[in-house]
Amino acid sequence: MDSAAHKGMKTRLCSMIVIFALLCMVFGIAGAEEKPDVICVSYLGPEGTYTQEAAQFFFTDGEALIPRETVGLSIEDLLSGRSDYAVIPQENTVGGPVANYLDALISAEGVYVVGEVVIPISQTLMGVPGAALDGIRTVCSHAQGLVQSAQWREEHLSGAAVMEMPSTAAAASYVAEQRDQSIAAVAAPGAAALYGLEVLAENVQITDANKTRFYVLSRVPLDGEGWTRAAFIVTCGADRIDDIIVSVHETGLELVALHDRPEGSALGEYHFIVECERPEGVTDEQIAAVGSMDGVRFLGCFHAAEKRAGTEEIP
Repeated sequence: MDSAAHKGMKTRLCSMIVIFALLCMVFGIAGAEEKPDVICVSYLGPEGTYTQEAAQFFFTDGEALIPRETVGLSIEDLLSGRSDYAVIPQENTVGGPVANYLDALISAEGVYVVGEVVIPISQTLMGVPGAALDGIRTVCSHAQGLVQSAQWREEHLSGAAVMEMPSTAAAASYVAEQRDQSIAAVAAPGAAALYGLEVLAENVQITDANKTRFYVLSRVPLDGEGWTRAAFIVTCGADRIDDIIVSVHETGLELVALHDRPEGSALGEYHFIVECERPEGVTDEQIAAVGSMDGVRFLGCFHAAEKRAGTEEIP
């Protein structure tokens, strides 16, 4: 997506938030906490995560970024009115989706996807000053960071234990706090400078094609036509999802992603997140056709933007 379209989309998003705020004032809508006039964005923190990088790439007009410990808390901020948007990881090239992130999105009634950001992932091994690769006994990271670096670690740190952390930046922060030269973190390159760590190895991910997709969420769906992507939540049995996919295709939409989570009431019943696209723009008729199917909930229309490898990292 070109920069003009990206800016135009954000202008429309900001206008919709202003309208929503005015409605809250006029009709006394409850549940929104008081907050400054500046647009606030919650994201999976702490500082130095790839989610922060995605938020900084999408929001460039002085929005206040609020790091939160979990994706669930980021979405809670959005629902309570503490933030206007939430940015959450959606899927990684190597590690795939994270189950609890999907669950948080599926269970959050009243949120919509209004943007998608794709970020190249270059995982870095880092430790406290003076640490050496041959002295590392424990590697900590987010579950995705551990999966993405598994092949490299098997070759270079086969005897090291692993420790799962809430995020890659949380892993870097933990290593800095411990001041133990035998512990290292797999995190974003910018996290090393942020937490005073030294880079022990670069590009420890399995593939240079490693990317993560992030959703930008809002309480207000985008209106109008022309958005290239649309997402839906489908709740049905496994034996029915193929009929849904065929129907989506028959409307003129092409499948981009399909993720499933147990519905919880019976074996074989699932929630599916279905993302599809139409490069020339998704129409209202297509949304209505898919959204009117039994068990389908509209999740939003949006554009997808991708950050190219080699561009500026988190400061």
